[in-house]
Amino acid sequence: MFSILQQFAVLGPVALALGMTMAIRHFDLSVAGMLGLAGCIAVLCGVEDPLLGIALAVGFGAVFGALQGAIITTLRLSSIGVTLGGLLILNGLAYVITGNRELGYPRPDVAQFVDATLVDVFSFRAIVAVAIFAVIGLVMSQTRLGRDIIASGSDPKAAAIAGVPVKSITILVMTFSGAVAALAGGLLSFSLTTASPTALADVLVPAAAAAIIGGVSLSGGRGHPLGIAGGVLVLCLLRSGLSALNVEPYVHSIAIGLVLVIVGLLDSNDLERRLISLRRAFARPRPS
Repeated sequence: MFSILQQFAVLGPVALALGMTMAIRHFDLSVAGMLGLAGCIAVLCGVEDPLLGIALAVGFGAVFGALQGAIITTLRLSSIGVTLGGLLILNGLAYVITGNRELGYPRPDVAQFVDATLVDVFSFRAIVAVAIFAVIGLVMSQTRLGRDIIASGSDPKAAAIAGVPVKSITILVMTFSGAVAALAGGLLSFSLTTASPTALADVLVPAAAAAIIGGVSLSGGRGHPLGIAGGVLVLCLLRSGLSALNVEPYVHSIAIGLVLVIVGLLDSNDLERRLISLRRAFARPRPS
């Protein structure tokens, strides 16, 4: 269980960041690059003061996310194109500040703290991830902001006519996406006592898969942090189970792909209509 929650501490915040942008009809591809670059910033700037390293990483993530959001809303550009460019920029910056090499973090005490078991099977990193999900879950369920976020994704034009500040919400969600991905990256690099410009590049696909499994719609207007958390746990359990069976790494990708296909089929409105039609056809009384 501790191992599963450690995976959740990495994948969960990134899936939440991506899922929240998907809920407003956008897609933040830059979260993968932010995870790696933030880890490099935290390791470089957090030797004397780990909190300063994390604060600088999160601050950079928030500013970069806000900048992307402002470009998307001001110039009315596709978030795919903007954030793809952001991903490449972040990867390039990571290479520049690390000199294209792996950076060591000479603070094993910090690594021990962020990974120490604090509450049964929870580490500090896992508690931070769960707390983020809990806070955003409350915001989405209990506040007007949460309702406005869903409205912005459901029908941006209608939401704007109704008085919802769609542009401001887009910038806010993109800011959150950058900040939370940076926080996850900084804590992970502290945990590993190392940072690399390429070590965390493979997180984007699992994060997107977890968000979709958790009920986030690619067309926007639907999604909740609790659902995303459930999707992340499904992937973490699947990975742990397959690892326990000592299967080949490619089987993990096949298994995740099959789960996504099943979720997509179950979520299909056309499939639901067809099943209802079949049920009605079989329920009709046949002439004697």
